[in-house]
Formats: sequence, C-alpha cells, structure tokens
Amino acid sequence: MTYVKPAFRHPDAPVNELGRTRAEYEGGLSTLCAGCGHDSISAAIIDACFELNIEPHKVAKLSGIGCSSKTPAYFLSGSHSFNSVHGRMPSVATGANLANRELTYIGISGDGDTASIGLGQFAHVVRRNLNMTYIVENNGCYGLTKGQDSATMDTGAKNKKGDINLYSPIDLARLAIEIGATFVGRSFSGDKQQLVPLIKAAISHRGFALLDVISPCVTFNNHGESTKSYEHVRKVNDAMPVDFVPMKEEITATYDSGTTFEVCMHDGSVVRLYKQDNDYDIEDRHAALEATSHYTQEGKILTGLLYIQRDSEELHDQLGTTRRALNSMDENELCPGSRFLDSINAGLR
Repeated sequence: MTYVKPAFRHPDAPVNELGRTRAEYEGGLSTLCAGCGHDSISAAIIDACFELNIEPHKVAKLSGIGCSSKTPAYFLSGSHSFNSVHGRMPSVATGANLANRELTYIGISGDGDTASIGLGQFAHVVRRNLNMTYIVENNGCYGLTKGQDSATMDTGAKNKKGDINLYSPIDLARLAIEIGATFVGRSFSGDKQQLVPLIKAAISHRGFALLDVISPCVTFNNHGESTKSYEHVRKVNDAMPVDFVPMKEEITATYDSGTTFEVCMHDGSVVRLYKQDNDYDIEDRHAALEATSHYTQEGKILTGLLYIQRDSEELHDQLGTTRRALNSMDENELCPGSRFLDSINAGLR
C-alpha cells in the first residue's frame, strides 16, 4: 500500500482559464475512513475552486477540531490554512478577514464544532455577516470520540449502540436564517451534482454563506436506524435543482410550475430547469423558515439554496474598513499618529 499520490497526470487533462489543472487544487492524501462523506465534500470544493478559476494562494482555509476540521488538508494545498481550537474558528476567521479582505475565506466545521461548543461563536459570525463560506460537515455524531450523539442528531434516532436520542436537534440552516445569514444552503455529500454549484454560489456570495452538508459517518452513524445515514438521506431527501452561472449578461426564463424549461447558456451549453409545484421565494426569510419547517415536520430533508439576500452589506461595509490588506500598508499608514487618534476619539464623544 502506498501513501503517496502519483505524480503522473494525463497530458490532455483540462485546464481552467488560469491554465491550471484540477490536480493543482488537490491536497494531501485523506486519512479519513474509506467512504466518509467528508472526502466527497473536499472533492466538491476542489471542483468548485477549479471551475471558478480561483488562485489557490488567494484562499484562506480555517477549521476547528473534529474529523471535519482535518479536511482542509485534503484540498487546495497551495492555500493559506489555520486549524484553530475547538469551536473557535469563527473568531480566527473574523480576525484574518478584517486584516486582509483580499483573500477568499472558506471555513470548514462539524456539527460538534459548530452546534455544541462553537454555537455562540457561530451565532455571532452569522449576525455580523462576515464575508466567508462556512461549510458544516454534518454527520450527527462525534466521530473522533467514538460516535456519541451530537446536537444535530434527530429526536428518537438510534446510535450504533442502540441508544435513543432524547433531545431536540439543532437545525443549523434554520438557525442561520433566523439570526440573519444572507446565504443558506443545505446539501448531501452524496449529491455532487447539487453540491458543487452550491459551493460555487456560496464562494461568489458577498457576505456570510452557510452550507449545511449532511455527511454520513460510515464508522459510527451509517446504520439502518440512523437519520444521518446514506440510506435514510437518499430516501427522504427532497432536492431542489441547483445551477450556478458566473455573472454575465442576464439570461431570463419564464415557465410554469411543474414543467421543465431549457435555457441556452453563454458558453453554448444548455441547462434544463425544473420548477417545483411548491416553490417559495428564496429571498423571503419567513418563507424559507416555513418551508424548512414544513419539510422537517413531514420527516423530509429539503436541500438546495434555501435562502439568499442579494447585495447585502458585509462586515467591512458596516465598519468602513480599508479596502487594502493591512500587510500591504507601511508604518505611517498603520500608525498615523496621535493627532489622528485624537480626532477618532473626539468623534466618539
């Protein structure tokens, strides 16, 4: 058995607009369990960044603690990376983002890292609308500590030992919509066709973008009675079709609910759109909350783009910060002197 990736790449491998191959967006060899949904999410991030023509060195990856927080090592090896302490990734992301707004920020977390010890920090990074993509790899258990139920595990669901979860689950997507997130999506690690466009849209969104991705734990939480298993999610998943098109001249389409419509894209490709009969306005916060609640009550999982607020003010807009990264400024710009400080203090009186 080898633990080294092969250096050979096909000479005709496709390249993006930067002249880079997909291999240049990969990371190290995964040490997660074979079949782990987290690896599928890493692959989707690789595809999304390759297709968006993002320079790897202009990306900052941040994580906390847990199986999910290991995954930034498995994509974009040429990017900046910081693995923080348990539940504290939002603070590190906020500090880094305020110091250098020129990078693309991707935070990777888990249901324990976000919904338990990190819930307070998660709530505040949402309400501040920090310009980042926040991906929760949600498996409903603590994989690193032998499979105990996490705060997102459904009431009545059984763990591998047969114990029944007695507590109400925290729905991170609904919570984020409630407290002010400007982009909220949910997906399934086993649905790459939906997940890749969602990641591309989240990265391109200006403001805080949450993706709650159900990612079954094949070791501790993939048995028949788990609500986070591959079998269960595939059975109850009600997926909204998703596609992402970079900003160009607007393409419009008008068609009836329950029908399919073909749209010719700028590159000549054709996208087939299907409009569900029970569509709701994804720019209406209350409608999004009602839709997610409705599907939960029916025992289903609604995936896709659940809510978006276009043209929102992100944290830099609210604070009126400089548009330049702090590391590009000289000492005189960073420390303008006591006279300038006095004027700031006077304005606060």
